[in-house]
Amino acid sequence: MRPLLGFLAGLLFGVGLVVAGMSDPAKVLNFLDIFGRWDPSLAFVMGGAAVTTFIGYRVVLSRLQRPLILAEFQIPTRQDIDRDLLVGAAIFGIGWGIGGFCPGPAWTSLALGAPGTLIFLPAMLAGMAIATLLRERRAAVA
Repeated sequence: MRPLLGFLAGLLFGVGLVVAGMSDPAKVLNFLDIFGRWDPSLAFVMGGAAVTTFIGYRVVLSRLQRPLILAEFQIPTRQDIDRDLLVGAAIFGIGWGIGGFCPGPAWTSLALGAPGTLIFLPAMLAGMAIATLLRERRAAVA
């Protein structure tokens, strides 16, 4: 049951990305080009997602003792800002700005046959693998 629900959630997310235009790298790059052909429409998409998530968390956490398919809610507890967070955010932002994709829309764009995804996705996966190796190596040293 859990894989089916995960698939359905991913499908809903992907459809939402396509409807919102997030799978179009030109639209994303125009959003990031604040001194050129700026397109503010994605700010409304992100704002709508933030408001929906904020309300959804409050409603779900106030009404349910635990999730429907897990033993407990898995909510992050860390609130500190460390070097790993800052470096990861910077790399994410640079990749988003260069390629016009972030991970979810990149997978969606691959299914749509968008150009650039055949370069972006392998580079993203390689970066994730390198980050995992570096984190494991640093943990083994510590």
